[in-house]
Amino acid sequence: MSERITVIGDGAMGTVCALMLAHKGYCVTLWGYNDEQVRLIRENRENTRFLPGVSLPIAIDISSDDSSVFNNAGLIVSAVPCLFLKDVWKRLVRYLPQHTPIVSVTKGIDCESLKCPTSIIGEIVETKQIAVLSGPNIAGELAMSLPATATAASHDPTLAQHVQRLFTTSWFRVYTNDDVAGVEIAGAAKNVIAVAAGIIDGLKAGDNAKAALLTRGLVEIKRLGEKMGAKPSTFNGLSGLGDLVTTCISPQGRNRSFGQALGSGKSVDEALDNIPGQVEGVNTCRALMRLAEKYQVDMPITKAVYQIVAENKPVGQAMTDLMSRDLKSELG
Repeated sequence: MSERITVIGDGAMGTVCALMLAHKGYCVTLWGYNDEQVRLIRENRENTRFLPGVSLPIAIDISSDDSSVFNNAGLIVSAVPCLFLKDVWKRLVRYLPQHTPIVSVTKGIDCESLKCPTSIIGEIVETKQIAVLSGPNIAGELAMSLPATATAASHDPTLAQHVQRLFTTSWFRVYTNDDVAGVEIAGAAKNVIAVAAGIIDGLKAGDNAKAALLTRGLVEIKRLGEKMGAKPSTFNGLSGLGDLVTTCISPQGRNRSFGQALGSGKSVDEALDNIPGQVEGVNTCRALMRLAEKYQVDMPITKAVYQIVAENKPVGQAMTDLMSRDLKSELG
């Protein structure tokens, strides 16, 4: 296969995307912004910080050189955390060839603009050739080629199908979707619910509580998504319910692990210090609260996480307040 693919972002998901594509026979460039981090990955052929124990094949060119990163690339995978997305793409856009399609695997919402990753990228690079790949995808499991699925969503069905073919393997099945907004809202909001799920684990509140949390969490994600123009069916699919379940139960999930530390009595800063990489739910809960106010949507679980993370509300008090709200119909 002759197509070269560039992956922007050397975190866990960027690294595993590069690994998956290289195993399919594509020539891959993995770009990172930190020269020293890139040097270590290149020398060790392993991303010891974000994906330890996984060997990276020689077919992956590991680079921090901006000017050559897009050379001969037929497709770009954007795997930059949402917090840094705008700055990275403003830095790299001058080197990007026109009309090169971009696939985002970033999950989050910008706190200032309240935009999702594809909108942020699209405004900077001025392209409509953009897609999102999302689903229940724990990077460590993907690196071991364990069975998994995802959704490739784009307003351009041809691009969605192209991404589907690029990533599909005997153990990784990709479906297509045209609901970009729904896929991105679900992927961002589930991280906040995962923080709450971790808090339940830290409190040892039990499986009944977690099941209720996931169910009601999906309700409020769907409620917001519909107000923002997403399709209800998307939230029952892989990028909605599927991703929510995985993120809330996996011991590898950063957001769930962060929440568990909070529930065990650690402060926000203490909990963050023990987790490598970005805990997207911390910033996303702030964005979601602004969106909930803008669209007049009730999001009590998200509000409780926000109060704990941003307002230092005691975990026990937040959970008590959440459970003692006015009684209502489940379908209301």
